[in-house]
Amino acid sequence: MKIISYNVNGIRAAMKKGFADWVNTYNPDIICLQEIKAMEDQIDVDVFNKMGYNNFWFSAKKRGYSGVAILTKKNPSNVVYGTGITSMDDEGRNIRVDFQNFSIMSLYLPSGTNLGRLDFKFNYMDRLYDYISNLKNSFPNLIISGDYNICHKSIDIHDPVRNKNVSGFLPEEREWLDNFINLGFKDSFRLFNKEPNNYSWWSYRANARSNNKGWRIDYNLVSESLVKNLEDSFILPNAFHSDHCPIGIKLKF
Repeated sequence: MKIISYNVNGIRAAMKKGFADWVNTYNPDIICLQEIKAMEDQIDVDVFNKMGYNNFWFSAKKRGYSGVAILTKKNPSNVVYGTGITSMDDEGRNIRVDFQNFSIMSLYLPSGTNLGRLDFKFNYMDRLYDYISNLKNSFPNLIISGDYNICHKSIDIHDPVRNKNVSGFLPEEREWLDNFINLGFKDSFRLFNKEPNNYSWWSYRANARSNNKGWRIDYNLVSESLVKNLEDSFILPNAFHSDHCPIGIKLKF
């Protein structure tokens, strides 16, 4: 199975940049989307229906903001919209689908760079940690794909020194991600690639992408129990529908 995670920074904007054609050509089995910035009735879902995707959308209450989705060619046995925690679900940041062999969540963790949002981010992180800690008891074969808005290690950011006091690379955020991974996950990309200069997000400023001055803030975290099924994990930096690029994994059962 080929699984893609992609923060599209607005699904409607991405569609205008050829996102649907890219999906049709690349043909993943499952696509986890973040920051869709639209309600389902604002999206041309027929495009994905015609490609054979079951599509499930979980939008924020605020129009044009946040939101996640999962598109899957394989029929899930169950779909869970949100977490049941109001402060998280009002912003449409979690959706999960369950299959026989595994469950997968599309996650959009808040950014802390906007004014007054850092406290919200840390609160969300605390609640997410507890939620996933409990969820893994019932769903041990879990993949959490998405935009974590955190660079884990110095290798994951182009300038770790200058960004050490910037949200997304704060010591407290990185420690949280350490602890989160230690719930029983593996950073799938680093199982296959130990090299620097691999990023998934670039600022629109100062030609950051053309100069590859980026951050790796998007992850496919895979339960340790699924590592044996993991064939590859990769980044696709040549897809240009967003300020992020897709990341992917391949699983074999």
